[in-house]
Amino acid sequence: MAASHTDTDIVTPPTPLLPGSHLIQNLKIVWDQVDMTTALVNSSIVACCVAFSTVLFATLAGFAFAKLQFRGRNALLTVVVATMTIPPQLTVIPLYQIITNVGWVGHIQSVILPSLVAAFGVFFMRQFLAEALPVELVEAARVDGANSMRIIWHVVFPIARPAMAVLGMLVFVQSWNDFFWPFIALNQQNPTVQVALAGLGSGDHTIDHAVVVTGALVATLPLLLVFAVLGRQIVGGITAGAVKS
Repeated sequence: MAASHTDTDIVTPPTPLLPGSHLIQNLKIVWDQVDMTTALVNSSIVACCVAFSTVLFATLAGFAFAKLQFRGRNALLTVVVATMTIPPQLTVIPLYQIITNVGWVGHIQSVILPSLVAAFGVFFMRQFLAEALPVELVEAARVDGANSMRIIWHVVFPIARPAMAVLGMLVFVQSWNDFFWPFIALNQQNPTVQVALAGLGSGDHTIDHAVVVTGALVATLPLLLVFAVLGRQIVGGITAGAVKS
């Protein structure tokens, strides 16, 4: 509702509760002030790459921690989980020095590569596979002559599909909404959506609230579209993964 009104309508009581007629004008202002097309494309690339890589690597690591026996497994898992307690602000300076040295400042790979896997995803998949994947099934596959890659592809992935779908959705949304690190690593010439929103609505000592909320509307619609398209598959995958005791 707010995106379809002018700034004066929004800040003047009473707050409008019905649609206005300025949505198209506000959208034009958004595209004039920032490169929203580039921002949407960049955010889509970043969110898809991060979600895919996190789901893949977290599933592989989760399987290793859940079902494979190797020396130091519990200690290594403890270290992985402990990294979740480190505030991301502590890693900003060394990470920025790294991307500066390799010349990635202002490029989207500086946002993608540091987020290819997350400790939360590893722990999440480990907990799921520890309960959902019987060790006897893995041993039976080995007896039948399957190597590790075949076991992962034909045994682990099908069983882990519900958790992979949920993790992928969570990581996609988190990556799409991430602001702190992209704001540091990128710029308004090559932004993600959240970085582009930071440059909206600024005027001569004033803020155009209508333009800001219009930009927020544009940033939210892709997430609603993704959930509308994939939500049923995700819920269906969770239901299919349920096992009666």
